[in-house]
Amino acid sequence: ARLYKQDIAGSIAHAQMLGKQGIVEEHEVEQIVEGLKAILADIEADKVEFSVDNEDIHMNIETLLTQRIGDAGKRLHTARSRNDQVAVDTRLYVKEEIPVIISMILDLEQVLAEKAREHTDTVMPGYTHLQRAQPTTFGHYMMAYANMFKRDVTRLEDCLERLDECPLGAGALATTTYPVDRFQTAKALGFRKPTDNSMDSVSDRDYAIELLSALSILMMHLSRFSEEIILWCSWEFKFVDLDDAYSTGSSIMPQKKNPDVAELVRGKTGRVYGDLNTLLVMMKGLPLAYNKDMQEDKEAIFDAVDTLELCLKTITPMLDTMKTLPANMRRAAAKGFINATDCADYLTKKGMPFRDAYKLTGCMVSDCIAADKTLEELTLTQFQSYSPLFEADIYDAIDLVHCCEGRTSYGGPSAASVEKQIALAAARLDAWEEENA
Repeated sequence: ARLYKQDIAGSIAHAQMLGKQGIVEEHEVEQIVEGLKAILADIEADKVEFSVDNEDIHMNIETLLTQRIGDAGKRLHTARSRNDQVAVDTRLYVKEEIPVIISMILDLEQVLAEKAREHTDTVMPGYTHLQRAQPTTFGHYMMAYANMFKRDVTRLEDCLERLDECPLGAGALATTTYPVDRFQTAKALGFRKPTDNSMDSVSDRDYAIELLSALSILMMHLSRFSEEIILWCSWEFKFVDLDDAYSTGSSIMPQKKNPDVAELVRGKTGRVYGDLNTLLVMMKGLPLAYNKDMQEDKEAIFDAVDTLELCLKTITPMLDTMKTLPANMRRAAAKGFINATDCADYLTKKGMPFRDAYKLTGCMVSDCIAADKTLEELTLTQFQSYSPLFEADIYDAIDLVHCCEGRTSYGGPSAASVEKQIALAAARLDAWEEENA
């Protein structure tokens, strides 16, 4: 039933082609088209009840049409099969959903860019192995995820380009003896061209697998981001605080504020992976051409699209209303010796070989841990006891803000670099909106 719009659109294009090619009388084509439009209006007005006795969406529509306009309705199926009919319906559905999903991803990217713009100088620890590693900024962190989602958009755009071929007219597998014009129906339905091989047309579900592959990667990115938020909400980190609308309390522990939405996004990722696996396993042993196994594609496609859109709809406002706690981020950055690399780089710039500087700084960190101190708390005399290369400018070199601002390489965490990343994201968003206005 979810494919009623696509099925009716395909039927109208097919009927008009039949009329133009002289396969069906023009007056009957007019009856068919008007009848289909009336059925569409009635479905959208909730005046139509589909029947399982009619087996599928195609036969439901055709039965309704024949009941309303008589024998002319029976001519609609001339020169086509349910095999090419369902293929065009499903392609149309995917073709329409991809821009919707891309638009939702771009909304999320915009929120990420806004958060980044607000926090280009909010210092926080960057991590490797979930251990504090080097200083970065919250803005830099946000743009890391924005770049992941940028790639998700390009994957979906690639999928859209490849599926932009129309299978209508392929028939059951070997086209038809009627003089159909597949280029006319492809153009009428907004496809770039008809598919090149009729057997492949009805047996191909690559576009659906590619869609679910792209959605699985996108869900993986959403899940990773959700995991960060779950960690950041904990008292062990407390870098952010979620709005009450996106968290819940405990039924027994009154102090709890659980990041349930982020956990649900993380959990639903496995569901989309399962949908992808369903299609891969369904298709792996099918000989050409159409096989009934392939009707299992729709449930997986619909579920993956619904799940993904629900997650994007929810995570974007959750992020938008999320409160950041910069003081906590800065306190965390002050611990863990995340400026140790900068200390080693300082010695290297003064002439010490990097490996020697690395080893010496490691010894300094070990001594500081034993003394319960940070590198910044060492006196200049203490620094110079390790190496005479240390001078008063060491304090600037290991200052956390300077550590970030000193990383001016393209893509780095300096404020200027993050601003460039934000500008690129904004340009992508503007280009999409202009193209799809």
